[in-house]
Amino acid sequence: MLQITSTNEEKILVTIAATTAAGNPAAVQGVAFTVTSGDATVTELEANVSYYVVSGTGGLNTITVTADADLGEGVVELTDGIEYFVIEAQASSLGFAAGAPELK
Repeated sequence: MLQITSTNEEKILVTIAATTAAGNPAAVQGVAFTVTSGDATVTELEANVSYYVVSGTGGLNTITVTADADLGEGVVELTDGIEYFVIEAQASSLGFAAGAPELK
């Protein structure tokens, strides 16, 4: 299971690099992300390869990832997961603002 952490102002690039039992690169099809807890969203960048994961609120997001390893007509499902912990962004500036001078 992949474990990642970010603030609620960041997005995380997740790349899928499926391998065979011997560790060689392997193609998959039909990658699906299912958020089972939290409010994370997943946006596909490149089909079956790269995605952005983002969440607007703090807390733990649990995401199940499934893909079909059989590139033919059958389905051989692979399953893994992501634990995505989001922390609230902290203040980084006081953001002073001054008004125009006024007469006493």
